[in-house]
Amino acid sequence: MHPRPTPSAPDMNAIPKMPPKPPLTIRLCQPRGFCAGVDRAIQIVVLALKKYGAPVYVRHEIVHNRYVVEGLQARGAVFVEELDEIPAEHRHCPVVFSAHGVPKSVPADATARDLFYLDATCPLVSKVHKQAIRHARHGRHVLLVGHAGHPEVIGTMGQLPAGSVTLVETEEDARALEVADPSALGYVTQTTLSVDDTAGIIAALERRFPELQAPAAESICYATTNRQEAVKEAAPGSDLFLIVGAPNSSNSKRLVEVAERSGAKRGLLVQRAAEIPWDELGGLRTLGLSAGASAPEIIVDEIIEAFRARFEVTVELATTAEENETFPVNRELRDVELTAADMAFVNG
Repeated sequence: MHPRPTPSAPDMNAIPKMPPKPPLTIRLCQPRGFCAGVDRAIQIVVLALKKYGAPVYVRHEIVHNRYVVEGLQARGAVFVEELDEIPAEHRHCPVVFSAHGVPKSVPADATARDLFYLDATCPLVSKVHKQAIRHARHGRHVLLVGHAGHPEVIGTMGQLPAGSVTLVETEEDARALEVADPSALGYVTQTTLSVDDTAGIIAALERRFPELQAPAAESICYATTNRQEAVKEAAPGSDLFLIVGAPNSSNSKRLVEVAERSGAKRGLLVQRAAEIPWDELGGLRTLGLSAGASAPEIIVDEIIEAFRARFEVTVELATTAEENETFPVNRELRDVELTAADMAFVNG
């Protein structure tokens, strides 16, 4: 037999080398993601499922995020748009109202149907409701600065009788507005608007109506303001600014606008890493990254890892504020404890 040839050592120079990954700086905004109102709303659904069992019905998306909604569906939540979708045999099951708030007609309808409901309206949205009602009690017609069709706007307008509230969406609306009594007006705003845009609309209204009364407290919520300020800090010089959020999330869409106005070459709203148009990014050296108030941190991590697979990433924090706000859940649920796994889901 002939001896088997000894294999020669591999020629290391012949092994193709992977090209080095291009460098990328990610400016990661802080604060970002879940706010206290979103955290509370998700907790309410999770606690209700633990206390009462499935199904727990939720009117409208509890928050505007598919990842969160699908996670709650997997636990036994059932999402409906209207209360008449709840089967009669399930009327003993809890129904949760979303964080965006509802018109007064909705809890009245729930009571008429003998439904047990839990209100997950963000306390800051409830504050806007109270400010609108306060204006009305003082005999003022209410001007609501906001976006038509948004659930929060529908809920706020539904706190007062039809015709008591006029929606103002733009400065052009403000300049064209005609009212019956210019001396008896008060305004409130949607909580998730662009701070700068809203200031321009209110200034236009005040020029038209010098006796216009402001709400007793700021309507735009702290989380909206804080996230916009962080994006302003990170945007200048960014080749691309990614905002993690849903296309029906008002506060997320405003962050894209703020990024582009503040110096980012391009802003883009994505729900998951799979939506990033990699072939269209071009020569990317600096990326801004933030998340709307209803986007969980796990998706931010997913997106950073997707960039790490393609770039040599350096992460820089753009921190403009610290948030430690918490809102208590409904009294009916305070006797239920969340496990570590529950808390991980609730916190995103």
